[in-house]
Amino acid sequence: MKERSFDYVVIGAGAAGCVVAARLAEAGASVCLLEAGGAARHPLFAIPAGFARLLGPRRSWLPRVDWDYMTVPQAHLDGRILRYPQAKVIGGGSSINAMIYTRGHPADYDNWARHGAAGWAYHDMLPYFRKAENSGLDPIYHGRSGPMSVNRVSSPLPISRAFVEAAVEAGIPANPDFNGVTQEGVGLHQVTISRGRRVSSATAYLSGSRDRFNLRILRDATVRRILFSGTRATGIEYRVGASKELNRVVASQEIICSAGAIGSAKLLQLSGIGPADHLLCRGVGVVANLPGVGSNLQDHFDVYLVMNCNGPHSLPGAVGPGTALQWAALYALRKSGPLASNFVEAGAFVRVDPTAVIPDVQFHLLPAYVVDSGHEKITGHGVSIYSNHLRPRSRGSVRLASADPESPPLIDPNFLADSYDLKMAIASLRRIRDIAAASPLRRLTSGERLPGADVQSEDEMAAYVRRRGKTDFHPVGTCRIGDDGMAAVDTQLRVIGIERLRVVDASVMPHIIGGNTAAPTIAIAEKAAELILRSAGHSVSGAAVN
Repeated sequence: MKERSFDYVVIGAGAAGCVVAARLAEAGASVCLLEAGGAARHPLFAIPAGFARLLGPRRSWLPRVDWDYMTVPQAHLDGRILRYPQAKVIGGGSSINAMIYTRGHPADYDNWARHGAAGWAYHDMLPYFRKAENSGLDPIYHGRSGPMSVNRVSSPLPISRAFVEAAVEAGIPANPDFNGVTQEGVGLHQVTISRGRRVSSATAYLSGSRDRFNLRILRDATVRRILFSGTRATGIEYRVGASKELNRVVASQEIICSAGAIGSAKLLQLSGIGPADHLLCRGVGVVANLPGVGSNLQDHFDVYLVMNCNGPHSLPGAVGPGTALQWAALYALRKSGPLASNFVEAGAFVRVDPTAVIPDVQFHLLPAYVVDSGHEKITGHGVSIYSNHLRPRSRGSVRLASADPESPPLIDPNFLADSYDLKMAIASLRRIRDIAAASPLRRLTSGERLPGADVQSEDEMAAYVRRRGKTDFHPVGTCRIGDDGMAAVDTQLRVIGIERLRVVDASVMPHIIGGNTAAPTIAIAEKAAELILRSAGHSVSGAAVN
């Protein structure tokens, strides 16, 4: 068995892991960063429009980019088993997502602080959003010198502009910056695209670190368990590719688990940290009885309305070979044109519940027939408007299927377990219909394909939601920050009851934020890196840690 030693071991080179590993290495520490997936070398990773292929139906010529997870049967979705994509590639979700940059509402973070996450309020987090960001936007809310390029959509499609105009006509205020003075309104997204290329956590943070003698990146390395001496984390055991040989890496300082809301919960449980009764039932010895590990799973639940277009106003499903070649040439020569777009250019944050004081629903316009994330093929011209309830009340879990690290976990988002979430999904679809009926969109469309104009009653709408609803790819919360018996980590992200082990990824969020989760995950990692370095006595410049 091979064994290596580093100051820090970072498990998972996703949106958070790349940040932590790079920042620790910049400070002079020796770091081993392990990723179960491979490098994001295929051209589709760099081409913004390529994400539609990466997340769509699997084709033999496409690189494998996720774990192929499925949920357990969803009790409140007619027993359906859902695809549950989780990235398995350097850069994690930031290498395959739609590149939308939103942070959530300031009240989300203030709510964290009020419920056991002191030091994680909005005024604590804003410096780390700004530290990560490189943009030309309002400097009060945005950074100018960080690694992550954030820009406005440069050349929006006509139908994206029509969506914005239609929403304004339907009574939603225009908003040029969802991450600025206010979140509410409709507008064009900010995106992590620079000069026609995707900017992922890997390209932003690791590109300048790959030649560092003190940063070792191990790809295709699946961590099987964390090793302990008593309750002190000492190292990890991993395997490369299909090899049966086990290897070890020892950490002289700390181990940082950044495997995501599904992966971190699974790995901690495999390593003996989690609900004692569940671990013993699976034949895993208990190192720390933490019932909150794997609990509190939260995710945004997607529902969508699909319209037929009355002409060539949409994109992928109706593009012929000649047009595709023109797009390819334009992108190759100028890094411009439709392939340089993330397609999901326009969106809105709105209040649907009459009692809401901040936006409670997010809309996205997709300029194509996109049904079941593209797994259901429809040809011709159409447009899809997706909606997710920003703060779902349903809670799910991640549990071990067995003690075998190769077994996929039991993932139960428990969608619509709380009846309020179903009520919000139906209300969101009705609000989308208001936008679709406004003249800027109505003149480009020729009728509702899904759920269909004949679907009107509450029962009919509920049946459609249960039949078509899905994940929005935003799982969080399974190793949450807190100060109660269900917390997994403290406010310094240290695993409770364990020495020299932290969790740094979206799993630590106590409550899901009202927006896409990549940006806050990166900000969490920026703050975590400073917490780690300061605890080791390093002098840290940049944002101040509480």
